Amino acid sequence: MARSFDPFRDMERLFGEATRTSQPGLAMDLYRTGDHFVAAFDLPGVDPQSIDIDIDDRTLTVRAERKNGSLGEDGKWLVRERPSGTVARQLSLGRGIDSAGISADYRDGVLELTIPVAEESKPRKIAVQHSGGNREIAPEVIEGESEEG
Repeated sequence: MARSFDPFRDMERLFGEATRTSQPGLAMDLYRTGDHFVAAFDLPGVDPQSIDIDIDDRTLTVRAERKNGSLGEDGKWLVRERPSGTVARQLSLGRGIDSAGISADYRDGVLELTIPVAEESKPRKIAVQHSGGNREIAPEVIEGESEEG
């Protein structure tokens, strides 16, 4: 069977191999809603027991192990594109975070961390006090000028 010549196919394959990293990244979305942040990490095919979340000072580390199934003695890979191995991501937490209140939930291949804002960092209104009575303020007259004009 003859294979048609396609120079772009080979270039694309070589470019893909050259730009591929040895360790797959850990994709994340981060947003704020109300008085907490939410960080969502894509972890498809990960055993929830392999997920490890640590906080050291103000650095939050998410680490997980992704394993591909074994083929057995007779198996031979034809295509193997799904990454395996350890994936990790670190976040620097600001001072306004309540690190003791962080919670994690893993569902449908997505790890979601809820990171509360510390009470002292939440937006708040400051009431303005008015001290003094209800005294009338009279216009000041400067020498040489009249009040009328």
